[in-house]
Amino acid sequence: MESWKRNLYVLCFAMFIVMVAMSMIMPFLPLFIQQELGISDPHQVTAWAGIVFGANFLTAGLVSPIWGSLADKYGRKIMILRSGFCMSVIITLTGFVGSIWQLLGLRLLNGTVGGIIPASTALVASSAPREQAGWAQGMLQSSAVAGGIMGPFFGGLLADHIGFRLIFSCTGLLVFLATLLITVTVKESFTPPPAREQTSFREDARLIFSTRPLPALFFVTVMIQFALFSIIPVLPIYVQSLLGGDDRVAFYTGLVAAAMGLANVLAAPQLGKLGDRYGSHKVLLVCLIAAALIFIPQAMVTTVWQLIVLRFMLGLCLGGLLPAVNALLRRSTPPERVSRVYGYNNTFVCLGSMLGPSIGGLVAGYISLSGVFLMTSAFLFLNAVWVAYSLARKPIHETSDVSM
Repeated sequence: MESWKRNLYVLCFAMFIVMVAMSMIMPFLPLFIQQELGISDPHQVTAWAGIVFGANFLTAGLVSPIWGSLADKYGRKIMILRSGFCMSVIITLTGFVGSIWQLLGLRLLNGTVGGIIPASTALVASSAPREQAGWAQGMLQSSAVAGGIMGPFFGGLLADHIGFRLIFSCTGLLVFLATLLITVTVKESFTPPPAREQTSFREDARLIFSTRPLPALFFVTVMIQFALFSIIPVLPIYVQSLLGGDDRVAFYTGLVAAAMGLANVLAAPQLGKLGDRYGSHKVLLVCLIAAALIFIPQAMVTTVWQLIVLRFMLGLCLGGLLPAVNALLRRSTPPERVSRVYGYNNTFVCLGSMLGPSIGGLVAGYISLSGVFLMTSAFLFLNAVWVAYSLARKPIHETSDVSM
């Protein structure tokens, strides 16, 4: 087997394990705060849950460009190992916190040392042939999404038997084992750039943001993450309104989320292949328009099963978005700057991940639940127009220009 394919398959399995681990506890974060940290007021619980959840994205977004720059200088694999081993220790310690401030501090620290997924994305992008970049990115995303689907299921089972605190220990152990697997099996042929070609952090930022079409792709990334996360804070309440009561709300909410995740897993590699064959910018544009259209009827459903079907259809479209963006980033970036570009892109991933839930929650609270779906549809349409203007009309050509 070719070295890049072996690395891809190992990283896919490792990312599945990491995402299973990371998502085992996050859906139950409000319950952990309520039951283990002594905060009983419902408004305080939800407020702190949002703050603690977003803290990880805040620090991760701030430091991602720094880690990306170091990865281009010292190697992508070493950044994966740094992130994985540090996260395993911090997550394990989280199970021993005694106050909300300790929990918040460890979440901030976890975001600071994190970055295992963007580093893995950069390693795959730097080693896979450019004509197969879309398929490779689709495989990696499918593995991560599949882990995110299975994590809450395993977390729910474990919580009933071992409690929330031990789940953090299990999570830390799984991340450690996945990182150990990468240590032993993934091989990277990395040659540091000559000292005369190394640039400062400020020079990197200037070059990256002045290079077409990278800023346009960063904006697309923000909007994709915004669309993915805007529904999260309102989905359980929306499902509850469709059911007309509290019976099995958690079960049906999980089913709605799983439907979209399953479709994403099935579609991502295939849409990645289509992007390799016909152009990732075309796949990106079509998927954005289709996703925007599918969001509209979600605001008008009358039963949970209608919502499940529409979320599955949405997952088929969303499966083509991030792999297309990652493939386009790779094709427009010289090899010696791949990690830095993905580091900056991860900053915009985090930005969209923070803006989506916060704005979605405000719209649901001050306008309506259905308004969140319509707002997201409108933003996706605007994103499609932006892609058509900035990318589709000027197809991206591969670059090998060292100076960008």
